[in-house]
Amino acid sequence: MSQGIENKVVVITGASSGLGEATARHLAERGASVVLGARRADRIAALAEELSAKGHKAKAVQTEVTDRHQVKNLVDTAVDAFGRIDVILNNAGLMPLAPLERLKVDEWDRMIDVNIKGVLYGIAAALPHMKAQKSGHIINVSSVYGHVVDPGAAVYCATKFAVRALSEGLRKEVKPYNIRTTIISPGAVSTELLEHISEKDIQAGTKEFVSKIAISADTFARTVAFAVNEPDDVDINEILFRPTAQPV
Repeated sequence: MSQGIENKVVVITGASSGLGEATARHLAERGASVVLGARRADRIAALAEELSAKGHKAKAVQTEVTDRHQVKNLVDTAVDAFGRIDVILNNAGLMPLAPLERLKVDEWDRMIDVNIKGVLYGIAAALPHMKAQKSGHIINVSSVYGHVVDPGAAVYCATKFAVRALSEGLRKEVKPYNIRTTIISPGAVSTELLEHISEKDIQAGTKEFVSKIAISADTFARTVAFAVNEPDDVDINEILFRPTAQPV
């Protein structure tokens, strides 16, 4: 039975900033080999170089999670480079909040493509390898908004509720292969997520609220590490956390 983070191969989507970047640093410092996927190739290349210069194992692969073939390439590259995949963190996400009546249909489509299909493509890429290994850990990122619905957040909430439903279905299906599944649902964390809000009045109000209570992305990284660090016979299925000051 294995336990711990050291020597595990971890694939992270959305690794160019925020939750993904913080997790990559945290796990690399604890001995994991991290494979970084994101659209912004310059950012993940710089992060991989920084981690490698410190003696850690890191590799960057430019990845658009709405493209199934690019996500498969990300995972296959990790297996080619390190011989296996132990963990995939399906972290890439968007949160362009707006009331439904503003009809931001293009943003709805983009959220569905990134927040739902991106997770599914990560599962599709990792699952064949993990089945063959008879081990692995799939971590999907939901949100507090995957548990509650607020005005102005309906579509985002729907995508994050979907992540939880997909993850629970996956949990039940992969038991024969000794694969673990975890849903992590963060509350207000300081990231670039609010920059996705195109409606300036919504963005300003959300930023004002979040700036008063937000906690650091390192908090998320520690929750990932907790789930990964547990021995193989322990399946941490869901973690929901908020700033202590967050009422929603």
